[in-house]
Amino acid sequence: MKVGFVGLGIMGAPMAGHLQKGGHALCLFDLMPELPGDLLTGGAMARDSGRAVAEASDIVILMVPDTPDVAAALFADNCVAQGLSPGKLVIDMSSISPTATTDFANRINDLGCDYLDAPVSGGSVGAVNGALTIMVGGPQAAFDRALPLFELMGGTVTLIGTRNGDGQVCKAANQIIVGVTVQAVAEALVLAAKAGADPAIVRQALMGGAAASTILENHGARMLEGNFEPGFRAELQQKDLNVALSAARDLGVVLPLAATAEGLYNALTARGRAKADHSAVVTILEELAACRVAPKNRKDRKPS
Repeated sequence: MKVGFVGLGIMGAPMAGHLQKGGHALCLFDLMPELPGDLLTGGAMARDSGRAVAEASDIVILMVPDTPDVAAALFADNCVAQGLSPGKLVIDMSSISPTATTDFANRINDLGCDYLDAPVSGGSVGAVNGALTIMVGGPQAAFDRALPLFELMGGTVTLIGTRNGDGQVCKAANQIIVGVTVQAVAEALVLAAKAGADPAIVRQALMGGAAASTILENHGARMLEGNFEPGFRAELQQKDLNVALSAARDLGVVLPLAATAEGLYNALTARGRAKADHSAVVTILEELAACRVAPKNRKDRKPS
């Protein structure tokens, strides 16, 4: 297929790479002027606007940070919408507002094109390994058309529902669980440290019981090592929790744990650590408890 890809960051670049390795012809655009060299060497064509990408592609994929970024990519000057013609497909793989997604889809549908929202989970590791979880909302026929692309980028691909926005609702639910669980792991390790137990041994013991989880395994290890190089940036976790809380307010739903977690991520970004991995939330709890979850000689690895 002729695939356009807008947004070649820490997630988008490896995702596009899997499509290229799968034999698809790529057109690329990003606001950052330096596009990934390996994609260009592999035959991808650089374009100077979203409009140019859409004109040259049958399917256009967006992978950008937030709702305003998707709106700009689709509808600002020289944007994707201006390069579309009937029969093309737009796939937004960003994590954004379900309500805005419905509006964006309606506007793209009015141009005679299909729209899928297909946010992902798995972070940079999942993107690099082609093992993302992909949560899709939109028409069955459009999903079937896009499935060969999704299967190159993801290990688990699910059509959540045939309404646009269903994928974003699922991603919001995912981010509630992730954000709150990262906070819970941080709290457990800080409690252990403050009580004088060895947090590393506590974590090891917990991995053998009902508390075991991927987050305890991976993010717990990051906290113990002080490795906060971004796999998933704190600012994005903060944004995703805000998306979930905004949707909850619209629906009259109370999400107390998500609200608490958002407050901690807000504190983390306020301390200048927005670009750190979201596991760095442990540093806020360490500060409040006046203790550390690892030996005093630990040297935090901050994002470069």
